[in-house]
Amino acid sequence: MSGRPALLTEDEITAALTALPDWTREGDSITRTVEASSFPAAIRIVDSIAVTSEQMDHHPDIDIRWRTLRFVLLTHSEGGLTSLDFALAGRIDEAVRAGA
Repeated sequence: MSGRPALLTEDEITAALTALPDWTREGDSITRTVEASSFPAAIRIVDSIAVTSEQMDHHPDIDIRWRTLRFVLLTHSEGGLTSLDFALAGRIDEAVRAGA
């Protein structure tokens, strides 16, 4: 066993998304768009997520457009969604609640 995360089944993805109502499935990824209260608040959210992502060794794609942040998660090395994506999505939700 390589220790790499396994791709989730469709049923596992559907179940995981029920716990993350702000996230949407887009093909082999999940996405969330957030409107922060200001540009500095948006950057604080991104900074918090950057620290968490480094700790997890799992990194989101982030698009920053003034106060609007768009997050895209998938496990590139596996070519789809794994438990890491949903764990990081939960941590992103926490950062958004704390910093928006």
